[in-house]
Amino acid sequence: MKKALLALVASAATALTPMGAAHAAAPHPATAALADTVRTPATPSYTVNLTSNSSGSTWTGHESVSFTNASATPLTEVYLRLWDNYHGSCPSTPITVSNVTGGTAGSLEVGCTALKVTLPSPLNQGQTGSIGFDLSIVVPAGVDRFGRDGSYNFLGNALPVLAIRDGSGWHLDPYTNNGESFYTLASDFKVTLDHPSSISVPATGTSVDTPGSSGRTVTTATANQVRDFAWGAGPFGLVSGTSPGGVKINVYRVSSISSSSANSMLSVAESAIDAHSGRFGAYPYGEVDVVLDNGYWFGGMEYPGFVLDLVSSTALAHELAHQWWYGIVGDDEYNSPWLDEAFADYSTDLYQGLSGTGCWNNVSWASSAEKITNSMAYWDAHSSRYSTVVYSYGKCALHDLRRLIGTTAMTNLLRTYAQSHWYGVSTTAEFKAAAQAATSTDLTSFWTQHRIDG
Repeated sequence: MKKALLALVASAATALTPMGAAHAAAPHPATAALADTVRTPATPSYTVNLTSNSSGSTWTGHESVSFTNASATPLTEVYLRLWDNYHGSCPSTPITVSNVTGGTAGSLEVGCTALKVTLPSPLNQGQTGSIGFDLSIVVPAGVDRFGRDGSYNFLGNALPVLAIRDGSGWHLDPYTNNGESFYTLASDFKVTLDHPSSISVPATGTSVDTPGSSGRTVTTATANQVRDFAWGAGPFGLVSGTSPGGVKINVYRVSSISSSSANSMLSVAESAIDAHSGRFGAYPYGEVDVVLDNGYWFGGMEYPGFVLDLVSSTALAHELAHQWWYGIVGDDEYNSPWLDEAFADYSTDLYQGLSGTGCWNNVSWASSAEKITNSMAYWDAHSSRYSTVVYSYGKCALHDLRRLIGTTAMTNLLRTYAQSHWYGVSTTAEFKAAAQAATSTDLTSFWTQHRIDG
């Protein structure tokens, strides 16, 4: 979720709200369907060891990743996505990869956000490989999902991750600041963060602290079956609790946010995480870290088990819904942003008891080319329409689908769809097929009317 969240927060009292994003060489729907079973490199496992400077704004160390070729087509190379190099001036970048082992590094591509590593020999189907490299991360000034607010650092998308190859080739989409470009397979992470004891490091996964050298702490974060790993670093305030369903919630705050606001957001998080679990399947990661800063220009941002957020109950419910729609049930966020943003907004409505009444008041489509299912390539070119169409119209379409097939059928559809795509990847074609299987009503005209293609 990105800029659209601001519109959401501003209109939280209404039933119509928005938030998130997608792009690449968009696969043809038929091609995408064929490619679904051959996403590779598969089962990535990342091991990362990083040491910070005194403020947590610079990190250096080593990262390695092992993987398997799931495809019948040999794997001759892999690509690392260095997403946060968008925030630098290529080739002067905040993320530096050097001393690559296990393959031969090429030149940075796609605005310095992609690095090809040619493997020493092709990997056939079922064979495994690994690469390693030294890593340097310098957090830029500015409150962003990768940035810093005074002494507080936010490291979203800072770790290089493997790109996906499928039937349409390598997905090497550009970074979008309007939403998200991220498309990854469920992976395992073990990340060791050596930092001053005076700062805390909220992070994806479950963390254990051990004493480091004098005045330092070593935090080891372990996360399995997640699509990314994010963390923060700074002298955050902290309040913690456990939801009735047993999920631990940690709410971190910058100094400008009051403890009462943090406690209020803790209550929202405890409530929302259980509500989403009840609808879509139990939250599997044990705990969630929420990092509050009202300076986030983008509103809120989701990572597995780790969210950045304003003090906004609506926004937080939306970001936590992303734990299912993008996190547990993945999607190609560049090419199909509606699959996580519209679903997260719809989930937020359900949590807040909103039925989408009046959803289509004052609706106007900008052109015949404007569709709920358009990619981030389109939305980056029509950015003023992104949140309205993807978040609001997308959510309203799901409310309409519920009204058409019935609440019970819709409830069962989303739960069984989540279960069947648990730690997998959702496509528009698969969701449409699942919805059609859930009703005897022909949905062909519904998809056309709601501009849901694919």
